[in-house]
Amino acid sequence: MSPLQARFLGAEGISACFSDQALISAMLEFEAALALAQAEAGVIDGAAARSIAAACREARFDPDTLGREARVAGTLTISFVKGLTAQVAARDAQAARYVHWGATSQDVVDTALALQIKRATQLLRADLIRLGDAVARLAHDHQLTPMAGRTLLLQATPISFGWKAATWLTQLTRSLEHLDVVAREAARLQFGGASGVLGALGTEGWEVAGALAKRLALDLPDSSWHGTRDTIARLGAELAILTGAAGKIARDVVLLMQSEVAEAFEPVAGGSSAMPHKRNPVGSVFALEAAQRAPGLAATLMNQLTSEHERGFGQWQGQWWTVGELFSAAGSAVQAMATVCAGLRVDAKAMLANIERSRGLLFAEALSVALAAKLGKSEAHKVTQALCEKAALSGEHLRETAGQDAQVRAALPGTALNALFEANSALGSAVEMTDWAIAAWQALRDKH
Repeated sequence: MSPLQARFLGAEGISACFSDQALISAMLEFEAALALAQAEAGVIDGAAARSIAAACREARFDPDTLGREARVAGTLTISFVKGLTAQVAARDAQAARYVHWGATSQDVVDTALALQIKRATQLLRADLIRLGDAVARLAHDHQLTPMAGRTLLLQATPISFGWKAATWLTQLTRSLEHLDVVAREAARLQFGGASGVLGALGTEGWEVAGALAKRLALDLPDSSWHGTRDTIARLGAELAILTGAAGKIARDVVLLMQSEVAEAFEPVAGGSSAMPHKRNPVGSVFALEAAQRAPGLAATLMNQLTSEHERGFGQWQGQWWTVGELFSAAGSAVQAMATVCAGLRVDAKAMLANIERSRGLLFAEALSVALAAKLGKSEAHKVTQALCEKAALSGEHLRETAGQDAQVRAALPGTALNALFEANSALGSAVEMTDWAIAAWQALRDKH
């Protein structure tokens, strides 16, 4: 993604975690920590380790040069280590012999990725909490705001907008819970040396690994994971799911903003270069763009699970880029919808008016259920269906048509019939479900 695209379609803060400089910095952090960990284990001289660490703090690399050289070498690490060794040698010729000691190219790139994942997750998690809190407020504030539920884009039965927001919230709750787990599994130290068993370090290899993990504040895995990429794929899947969850909210908001519906509106609407009257969705557009981009990126990581033996080719080499793009997509979607939901304008009057536009047909299920107690389910459905067809043809309100029917009058006295057509009487367990959804979000949010 170009700098312009990153500003337009990326995520503030999160995208920067995967910039060229962020990657180089993470690689330097690995090399410095490696030298110090090896000195701690007595593998290399302490003075040499300190020289290497000092050089890493001051090292400078040109990303364009690294990229060109990596294209020839087949991996970014070779040109990186060569350049770092030269910079260490300028400071301490003896210390330069110990740069990258016992490590391999993939150790550097994978651990750098782990550091980037950890930092990006912290930022994404904060944005996700901001979105969840905004949605929870919508759910709470609109528990008794009736609106038309819609199935296959057609009006179905009444729901509350609070319940609708609660269904959005349940997805975010699950994403928050799973993101914490998969990100921690993916953000682990990778240190295995040439073939994964740290053979160059003899019996001190795993001791060095433990010290290295501690210095980098990364979890130490059960084993090096050169050729097993499941944790990266699982993280990618969860990021794509989170992006889709934000996209689901965006899709609903866009549909509610349609001129013919006009039930909710983004706080800041975009204009049109051709039509002065247009007030277009903005945040929802970014979320939907990201939601359509993320699944393909996650599929790329899935396709890279079948690497060859201890180190494959064509899989891990570009995963840092794919993971970065997924974080960028997820961050873009979540940040956009956090802003949208925090300021979403809900028009309760329009929601009620749209219910009334159906002339009572949204309450057909309630009428059928009430009649079933006297007529039986099958007969009640048949009678209600006929009444709906008659009301639709005549243009009457279903309540009026039903009130003229002898079977209905016998089964439902006037007050009972009228009560069926009250919007809030048809909300079922919406309030209870909404309360549970808000409580579950708050409990998980407070837990972490």
